[in-house]
Amino acid sequence: MFDLTPHHEPPDPVPAVEAHLVEAFGEPSGRAGVTFVGTDRIEVLRFGPDEGGVSRYATLGMSRVPMTDPAAALADPVRGPRAELVLSVRGAQDSVLRPLAVLAASPQVEGIVVAPGASLDVGGPLWDGAAFTAVLVAEPGGLVADLALPEPAEAVRFLPLLPMTAAETAWKRVHGAEALQELWLQNGTDLRDPRRRAVPLS
Repeated sequence: MFDLTPHHEPPDPVPAVEAHLVEAFGEPSGRAGVTFVGTDRIEVLRFGPDEGGVSRYATLGMSRVPMTDPAAALADPVRGPRAELVLSVRGAQDSVLRPLAVLAASPQVEGIVVAPGASLDVGGPLWDGAAFTAVLVAEPGGLVADLALPEPAEAVRFLPLLPMTAAETAWKRVHGAEALQELWLQNGTDLRDPRRRAVPLS
């Protein structure tokens, strides 16, 4: 029997996501967009620097489509985890825009699910002159609250990205994300410092 029920495209969550980011950080001080072959446009918004000199870079467009487990036979256009990425760094590091857009497009391009505890490699410096070539995906909720969407869609989560040096990335691969974050905490590491060195790993 044919299913004659009309199928409606789920509403685009991106306008609500942008409004949610503006509510959290104020009006953006800059924005850029990148379109990759076979993917929807990804924008990166810059907020700040704030009074403490910290800029926030947030992706916009990653949450348009839910992330799908690569083992799933069929992608669900509505259900599934949705996320955007947020990077906090002192000063303006605008060359981070394209690497962030690449990371935000990776669920569509590579069929991966980005979740807390994951390492994402950017394949080069995170921004011009950076010692960081990868990021650790941290737990959401502290910086930007989840954004609820109409059911059955899942809420959009805003995942903080913590820059890692190559040595930290290798150490995390052996010991795990929690151990690395504990090490950063013990050493009072300023993860927003664009020029910081790797934490002592011995």
